[in-house]
Amino acid sequence: MQVECTRQIDASELNELGFYEYYYEYDLYRFTDGSICFVARSYADEPEEAHFLCIEEDGRRRILVNADLKHPLFVAAQAHLRTVGKTQVRWLGGKDGFESLPPHSILEA
Repeated sequence: MQVECTRQIDASELNELGFYEYYYEYDLYRFTDGSICFVARSYADEPEEAHFLCIEEDGRRRILVNADLKHPLFVAAQAHLRTVGKTQVRWLGGKDGFESLPPHSILEA
């Protein structure tokens, strides 16, 4: 598994008072093995949280489904996040936005 972590900033331009309308700083994680990549994000102001956003297969991005949570790369990615202090790991599901991981996929650090 290859792990890439990059710091990202998404911010508006400064307004006339010198303030941002919005400012988000986060780490973007890419866990890759062959042609499969799981992507997760962790906001700087919530360092104990991480959210899996999607899976990329052969360069095509798609939303995660329950079956993806059993994939060996997902299991390894989750374990890595927990070793770097991410105690609250969630995933972007198709129904209700960010969801807790189902019991079968939760690993203890």
